[in-house]
Amino acid sequence: MKKVLVSLLAATFVLGACGGGGGNTDGSGGDKGSATSGSNDGGSGSVDTYSYVYSTDIETLDYLFSQRQTNSDHYSNFVDGLYEWNPEGQLVPALAESYEVSDDGLTYTYKIREGVPWVDNEGNEYGADVTANDWVAGLKHAVDKKSETLYIVADSIKGLSDYIAGKTDDFSTVGVKAVDDYTLEYTLNAPESYWQSKLTYGILYPANEEFLNEKGDDFGQPSADSILYNGPYILTNNTAKSVIEYTANESYWDQDNVHVKNVKLTYFDGSDPDWLFKQYDAGEFTGARVYPNSAGYKDVEAKYKDAINFSLPGSSTFNMTFNFNRQAFEHTSKTTDKQKEDTQKAIMNVNFRKAFQFAFDKKAYRAQNVGDAGAEKALRNTLVPTDFVEINGKAFGEVVQEKVRASDPDAYGDINLAEGQNGTYNVDLAKEYFAKAKEELEADGVEFPIHLDLPEQEAAEVLVNADKSMKQSVEDALGSDNVVIDIQLLNEDAYYAATYQATSSAATDYDISTASGWGPDFMDPSSYLNIYNSHSGDMLTTLGLDADATVQGENPGKAAKEALKLSEYDALLDKAAAITDDVNKRYEAYAEAEAWLVENVIQIPIFASLATPSVSNQVPFTQAFAYAGLGEKRWKYVEIQDSAVTTDQWNQLNDEWSKKREEANKTAE
Repeated sequence: MKKVLVSLLAATFVLGACGGGGGNTDGSGGDKGSATSGSNDGGSGSVDTYSYVYSTDIETLDYLFSQRQTNSDHYSNFVDGLYEWNPEGQLVPALAESYEVSDDGLTYTYKIREGVPWVDNEGNEYGADVTANDWVAGLKHAVDKKSETLYIVADSIKGLSDYIAGKTDDFSTVGVKAVDDYTLEYTLNAPESYWQSKLTYGILYPANEEFLNEKGDDFGQPSADSILYNGPYILTNNTAKSVIEYTANESYWDQDNVHVKNVKLTYFDGSDPDWLFKQYDAGEFTGARVYPNSAGYKDVEAKYKDAINFSLPGSSTFNMTFNFNRQAFEHTSKTTDKQKEDTQKAIMNVNFRKAFQFAFDKKAYRAQNVGDAGAEKALRNTLVPTDFVEINGKAFGEVVQEKVRASDPDAYGDINLAEGQNGTYNVDLAKEYFAKAKEELEADGVEFPIHLDLPEQEAAEVLVNADKSMKQSVEDALGSDNVVIDIQLLNEDAYYAATYQATSSAATDYDISTASGWGPDFMDPSSYLNIYNSHSGDMLTTLGLDADATVQGENPGKAAKEALKLSEYDALLDKAAAITDDVNKRYEAYAEAEAWLVENVIQIPIFASLATPSVSNQVPFTQAFAYAGLGEKRWKYVEIQDSAVTTDQWNQLNDEWSKKREEANKTAE
């Protein structure tokens, strides 16, 4: 993910005061007096501490390795790369002061900002400034550690894939070179119009080579002294399931844009959502997600009725995935092997998956989190956001819509795939396609009802209610004598082990799951669509499948991949990737791949990140707007006032921000 693999639990508590951008924010927590609420008249007064909650402990600070947003939300504050996103969503120089690109689009040369020191976790200078060689050392470390994010650059940088594959052990053949201390050069295999947007991701961040060697395997461990810092903040406290704290880096090169000097995040397991607002109202938190369906919402409306604001939808897509080759059954309601076999056959049946998709009332599901009024704001019906890119002046999603309707008019002729509405919910179609599926499955000896295990964290009240909503809509549409969703309530550790943190298909313990989502690493549709490449996709595990490189011997999911005809999808991806000289043709080819995903219901998109209601003192649209790469959880640029942001204030700032973005985009063109 950029943010890459994102956690639904973390997204449940998101504060989206910036209004949009790339993904989920899982907060910070309780610093006494850090932000005085209690007044909702849209005041001024500056506050320099941000406090809220977080829900998942830091697993690693190795920014060159990790793909999980629950890690990058933090380390993106500690290290700067070459470029960064500003609040208007423009890529602006960070540690690169400028760049040049060759006429053939293959060589990028960056002039590195001089005099930027590396500091330790106490703010003391390490004794070395950031230099061009730090990017070379960082990329080599990423390869040596088999980074989860190598896919972002492996096929982009000249010679890198050969080095990764062991065809050469000479890293100097890789297309990243320190021409001198302050000149860095990348050579690409082919032109990439989106290359610059990759620079905001951790795998293209610098690392001091001497410190890397000094730390060895301890580099990036979840302790403050395991990395060096050149970014706006320094980690000062990381206590598991308790508190995470940052303080501003006094040696940071861009002090004028660091308004928040302290960040304090307190652990929250989601067991009492109304507690967030109580802490905000008491002056403990900078803001609070609010929940219109909760018992305490009346207190929010009584005091802050004119200060409840919805953020704009983000770029991450949260979806429901099917486990196409389930191997673990520690958490299940199934009592016989026959039930397990029948469920697997049902999941592999495309008409069954279509029936499930049409039976799933996503609006009712989302309403459990944001209330009825905001339930459709973030609904998403395709993996790639509708307006992510344009194809000859037409939104990407519109082209996907046309292709799906043309290819499968019976199922999708009247289905609207645009986001912001419950487009795939159609009970009549659900019944029609279930009848087809049942006939096919019964002919194969399948007995009904089909039992589908859906794991959930037992303490996460909002998510449990959402699962109950899914269960109700699907069972009502298809009949509980045909399909039963068995919600498996697990403790936090068991839930994460079975879903979000599972690193192989063998560890995924569910039939269906809503635990994860995905956000783009760079501004190209491939950043979404490649995650289901049957050989190398980074979200294959969520489908109960494995990437080829992670398997020793026979791939346990080979038969499932063949039955799903994922080779057809791979061919569409390859066709699109080969087009490097015409972005419209390239994007149209990727729209074909997205259409294939829709028609085959490999996964079911549910909603976008953000688009959640909150009360907050964070000034809207002052946070980095990062639709891809890292940035939306950085506290650089953020401003905090001493009272709640009113709806009038939010609307005014939204208008101003939209105009700034429009002007910035015109200038960029």
